[in-house]
Amino acid sequence: MARGLSAERYLARPAALTTHQAQSSVLPMVKDYSLTGETGQQAVEAGLANPAWFRPKVDPATIRALSQKSDAIALRDTLLWLGTMVVSAAVAIALWPSWWSAPFWAIYGVLYGSASDSRWHECGHKTAFKTSWMNSVVYHIASFMLMRAPTVWRASHVRHHTDTIIVGRDPEIVAMRPPDLGRVALNLFGVIDVWTLGARMFRHAAGYIDPQEATYIRSQDHGRVFLVARIWLVIYASVIGTAIWWGSILPLMLVGLPRLYGAWHHVMTGLLQHLGLAENVTDHRLNTRTVLMNPISRFIYLNMNYHIEHHMFTMVPYYHLPALHEHLKAELPPPDPSIFAAFRRLLPVLWKQLKYEDAVIIPPLPEGATPYRDEVSRLKPFAV
Repeated sequence: MARGLSAERYLARPAALTTHQAQSSVLPMVKDYSLTGETGQQAVEAGLANPAWFRPKVDPATIRALSQKSDAIALRDTLLWLGTMVVSAAVAIALWPSWWSAPFWAIYGVLYGSASDSRWHECGHKTAFKTSWMNSVVYHIASFMLMRAPTVWRASHVRHHTDTIIVGRDPEIVAMRPPDLGRVALNLFGVIDVWTLGARMFRHAAGYIDPQEATYIRSQDHGRVFLVARIWLVIYASVIGTAIWWGSILPLMLVGLPRLYGAWHHVMTGLLQHLGLAENVTDHRLNTRTVLMNPISRFIYLNMNYHIEHHMFTMVPYYHLPALHEHLKAELPPPDPSIFAAFRRLLPVLWKQLKYEDAVIIPPLPEGATPYRDEVSRLKPFAV
């Protein structure tokens, strides 16, 4: 690849195949999604590293008002989250080992293994609380529950926002193309995540930073990564030791195992954020999805179902995202009306990507909205 590769040439490469050629390709070429490979360098040369993202025109005073943070709202939601965890765990322990405890473990598991994801996310952005240390405390609690090294994942998520679904740049692409549906299914129970994150924890504790992590973690932060991993290993070893001493898995039902049996909700909602939409574009309307959800899922997910809005205006707290949606909806694709409707639209596309990896959803825009940039033209032959 020559230096100075233009964004137009880089983005146009998938369209080099005719529609007939794309449809006759049975075994798609596997893309290089690693952050250390040639694809990432090509993206940089094409100007897709921290590109100029499309943003609709909104009164700056409106965005400033919606960006105001509230300790009261975030504290209320945090106490409800942790309080419900304590109550459900207490009832589950009281009923243990009867099967009557199962519904309470299910509640506890989702709050531990899924609701922690959105708390990790919002407090990682430092938008949940107005008071900085409150964000930090909840962020570290949620990071432990998810087994996500806090320093590593804060840096990872910054890159996800600057280079959203840019192949070779975004470390948080959930499913590559063609999608590995078996892997996705296993992750509904946290199997892949726990195995991967557990291995990384051991490597960090041993003083090793993965080469891909090194592309977005500052060298001066490495010591902090190693220290946290060592503290976490002591905690997990203590829990496992207690379980062995007691001859019961009860301690692990409280710490560790909920990352497996409670992960399904955050995986389910996370799949809807970007999957089936475009790669290597500079408009979040093409690579991000907003889905209307029921109140329980919205509490677990902290309104991250308004995901296009979040990516366009990252500093707006979760409790103001519904209002932001109302201000932006004339410029955005209509949201999917439910989780079920979103998956009904998504799953056939994933199935088609098993053979034709460029198959993609191009969300329709409302009448009068700012049109997509010219980059949409390369997607149209593969629209499903």
